Amino acid sequence: MLHDALGRWPEDLGFTTPPGWIRPEHHREDDVKRRAFVYVTAAALVAGPVAPQHVDPALIDYFQQQLEGHYRADMFLGPHDLIGTVSTQYQLIDKLIRSAKGETRRGLLRVGAAYAALVGWLYQDAGDMDGAAFWRGVTQEIAMRSRDPHLIGYSLVNQAQVRTDLGDGHAVIDLCEAALDDAGHLVPKVRIMAMQQQAHGASLTGNREAVDRLIDQADGLLHRVDDELPWGNACRRTPGYLEVQRATCYGRLGLGEEAGALWSQVLEVVPETARRDRGVYMARHATAAAAAREPDQAVEIARVAAQIAVETRSARMVRELVGLERAMRPWQDAPVGRDLAEVLAPVTERD
Repeated sequence: MLHDALGRWPEDLGFTTPPGWIRPEHHREDDVKRRAFVYVTAAALVAGPVAPQHVDPALIDYFQQQLEGHYRADMFLGPHDLIGTVSTQYQLIDKLIRSAKGETRRGLLRVGAAYAALVGWLYQDAGDMDGAAFWRGVTQEIAMRSRDPHLIGYSLVNQAQVRTDLGDGHAVIDLCEAALDDAGHLVPKVRIMAMQQQAHGASLTGNREAVDRLIDQADGLLHRVDDELPWGNACRRTPGYLEVQRATCYGRLGLGEEAGALWSQVLEVVPETARRDRGVYMARHATAAAAAREPDQAVEIARVAAQIAVETRSARMVRELVGLERAMRPWQDAPVGRDLAEVLAPVTERD
C-alpha cells in the first residue's frame, strides 16, 4: 500500500520490514531467470530412457548437411532466429543417440557435439554467457563420449572462446595448451583454432610477442587444411581469418594504428552479405581508429556498424560498440562525441 501510494518501498522510507521480506520485483527477476534457464537446458536435458527405434546411418549425412546450412544462415541472420531451430535438432540427435548402436551411434555423437557447439556459439553471440557456458559443457561431454580426439580439442577451444569473452586470459591459455598437448594427432584445422584462440589469451595478458608467434604458426598450417569434417570451418569460410584474429588482438593490446591498418585490409575482402561479421569488424575498426586518435573516422565507421547491430541483434556487436564508446571518452564533450552518442542511441536503447 505504501508503495502504491508513494512510489517507494517501505525500507526506503525508513520502516522496518518483516524477516524474509523480498520485494515483488525481485520475485519477477527470479522467475525470468528461472524461465531462461529452463529454456537453455530443455533441449539438452531430456529425461530418458526413450522408446527404442531403428536409426538409419544415412541420418548422419542428413544432419551434417543441415549443419552447413546453419553455419551459412548464422552469417546472414545472427543468433536469435537460429537458436530454437538448432537446439531442437540437437534434441532429436540426442534422442536418436539413445537408440543407435555401433558406428551409427558414434557418428551421431560426433555430429551432436558439432550441433551443441553451434548452439553454444549462438548463445554467446546473443550475449547469454550462462547459456553459452552450459552448451560448451554439453559439447565437451558429447565430444568425450565420441572418443574423437579432434572433437575433444575443438570442445576445449570452444570453452576457451567463452573465457576470452569473460576476459580470463590465463584460462584461455590453459585450455588451448590442453587442446594442443597431443597436437601431432590433431588435424591442422583444430591446431589452427587452438593457436589463434591462445593468441587471444596472450593479448588479454598483454603479450604481443606471443600473439604474433601463435598467429604466424597457425598461418603456416593453413595450406594443410584438407579434412572433410563438417564443423569448425571458419578458417576456410572466413576471408582473412587469421588477420581478423591478429587485428582483434592488436586492438585489445591498444595498438590502434596497426589494428586499423589490418581492419582496412580485412574489410576489403569480407562480403557485404556477411552482415553480422562485417558489423563486428567495423566496430573493432572504429575502436582502433579512436585508439589512433582519429575520432572522426571512428564515428563514420560506427555509423554503419550501429545500423547492422540493430538489424542483427548481435550482443557481441553491441559489446564492441560499448567498447568504442569507452575509447571515445576523451571527445565526449566535443561535437564528434555528441555525434557518436547520436549514432549509438538506437543500439543502446535497444540494449
